[in-house]
Amino acid sequence: MSLRGFERRLEGMVEGVFSRAFRSGLRPVELGRRLTRTMDDERSVDVHGRTIAPNELVVRWSDEDHERFADVDEALARELAEAARDHARDKGYAFMGPITVTLSVDDGMRPGRFAIDGHFRAGPGGTGAGSLVLADGQRVALGERTVRIGRLSECDIVIEDPNASRHHAEVQADGDGYLLSDLGSTNGTRVNGVAVTRHRLQDGDTVTIGNHHLRFEAS
Repeated sequence: MSLRGFERRLEGMVEGVFSRAFRSGLRPVELGRRLTRTMDDERSVDVHGRTIAPNELVVRWSDEDHERFADVDEALARELAEAARDHARDKGYAFMGPITVTLSVDDGMRPGRFAIDGHFRAGPGGTGAGSLVLADGQRVALGERTVRIGRLSECDIVIEDPNASRHHAEVQADGDGYLLSDLGSTNGTRVNGVAVTRHRLQDGDTVTIGNHHLRFEAS
């Protein structure tokens, strides 16, 4: 499932700069397949009994391939990270910290060849992985800092909705997860349709503030 989604997203980019990159002997879907296999092969079990997969993934390839993909390397890294998140959800894997995908030149690699190294890396301050996905697809990564949500422009996530309070809610690190707190808002905060004051976020939770929905992803 995760690789099919990865391929579909890539298809939408082929008409642009990706079409030039595809002339290389290396095809992005091959990277996606190897990435998920690396996650499967290197998975482990943490002290809480969760199956965890590497969250720091380094793609090593030739300088020639790096040059061919130079125009799209950031987009490709984002799509590979998204494929990793999808695969983790499919398999029930957790991560020690945020997912990062780095594209790195390896002088020992021939064009068309590559390797992927997986590492386990805790988030800053020991926080786990987590992000809030907005309705437009924008992803706000969570870390050890508190993320404030509300109508004021000074908030980390601005909700332009008269039903949202100026400082409506906040999300803060809580051990290896994240805690959502309503800040005494006028119209309240809901998670999966239920009004909450404080709630430890779980993967897939939908947070509703006014008429806006944010999805929490723990990967």
